[in-house]
Amino acid sequence: MKTHALRLRSGEDLKAALDALVRQHEWPAACVLSAVGSLSHVRLRYANQPEAEVIEGPHEMVALSGTLGPDGSHLHLAVSDSAGRTQGGHLMEGSLIYTTAEIVLGVLEDQVFAREIDPQTGYRELVISPRRSTDRTA
Repeated sequence: MKTHALRLRSGEDLKAALDALVRQHEWPAACVLSAVGSLSHVRLRYANQPEAEVIEGPHEMVALSGTLGPDGSHLHLAVSDSAGRTQGGHLMEGSLIYTTAEIVLGVLEDQVFAREIDPQTGYRELVISPRRSTDRTA
C-alpha cells in the first residue's frame, strides 16, 4: 500500500474532491486512513433513507471512513457541532470544507475496487478483485 496525504481548503466539496483525486491518479482501489477538519455545509444520507439531509453551520469531522475506486466511493462521515452533538451517515456531494480538511489515503496496489448491482441488495456494491501485474501504473 502507498499513502497519499492531501489538504482540502475552504469551500471545496469533500466527496467530489476525493472522487476526482481517484480519477486523476487512476487509482484502482483506495481507502481513507485518517481525516480531520471542519465542514460548513454537511450532506448526509442516513441509513435506509432515500434523500440526504443538509446540516448547516460549522461542524468538526470526527470520523471519515470508506472505500474509493474508479466506479465511485462509499464513504461514511461523522460530524459534531459546537455542543458536541454528533451525527453520521453516508457522505454525499455538497459537503463543503469550512476551514480545512487534512486527509491521508491508502492506495491499495494489489486490488481493484469496482461497483456492481448486487441482486440481493439492489445497490451498487463493492466487488474486490486482484490487480493483474499488467495493470500496474499507480
